Amino acid sequence: MTTVSGAGNGSGGDRPMTAGVRGRTPTLFTGPRWRFVRVLERNLTVMRRMWTIILSGFFEPVFYLFSIGVGIGALVGKVTVDGRSVSYSAFVAPALLAASAMNGAIYESTMNIFYKLKEANVYDGMLATPLVPGDIAVGEIVFSLMRGAIYAGGFLLVMLAMGLIHSWWGLLLLPSSVLIGFAFAATGMAFTCYIRSWQDLDLVQLVVLPLFLFSATFYPLSTYSPAMQAVVQVTPLFRGVDLLRGLSFGTVGASTLIDVLYLAVMAMAGLAITSRRLHRLLLP
Repeated sequence: MTTVSGAGNGSGGDRPMTAGVRGRTPTLFTGPRWRFVRVLERNLTVMRRMWTIILSGFFEPVFYLFSIGVGIGALVGKVTVDGRSVSYSAFVAPALLAASAMNGAIYESTMNIFYKLKEANVYDGMLATPLVPGDIAVGEIVFSLMRGAIYAGGFLLVMLAMGLIHSWWGLLLLPSSVLIGFAFAATGMAFTCYIRSWQDLDLVQLVVLPLFLFSATFYPLSTYSPAMQAVVQVTPLFRGVDLLRGLSFGTVGASTLIDVLYLAVMAMAGLAITSRRLHRLLLP
């Protein structure tokens, strides 16, 4: 039997390579750096039968756009953004796009990961192959941000159809949404690795809902008191909203760089914590 030396449970021993891995034709995505792709393959195979669940998450921000952005927008009228008067729908749309990326990533990286980790013991089976906890962490986080990207991509098409993008910088809206998904997917999975029961997942909604409501999503930051503005500006969804709103209106500047750095650091920190915690949980 073909074996792989030292790639296993931390004992340094040899572990058998499964037939599925052994018989796989070498491709571009082979080698230790690309082992996380096998996790993606597994998840995509499972989700083929559950695509309606993925599709359903796309509609929530669209309903918000039509009910609040269009409905209430008719009453609000114009909103001033960086000295520029824009429709309320155009103001709200980039924020809802950021929320789409966040929701898709955070829910995939919390509830689904908790089930795999604590209930189904999916990762124990993965560790019987050459995969290591770091591969599992990267694979699951990439899959979670893919879900966020799907939500964001669908919502972005709605924005285009409604003429809610006012700058060529809007070409960067989708990759920026992927960055937002990466940040929340990594953070969400890091949190999930520490929770002990399904009841603990209520804390996710306790954090996500205030972020959604109070990240300058529906009204300008200037409407807050100075003290509240300082608090809002350090929250992750606000950085995502600020990034996408700036790209949508072409108001790109120093704050855009701050947004990108904030989200990138958040993503890498979440990934590092997840990898370390998974190693302790799965290879005690």
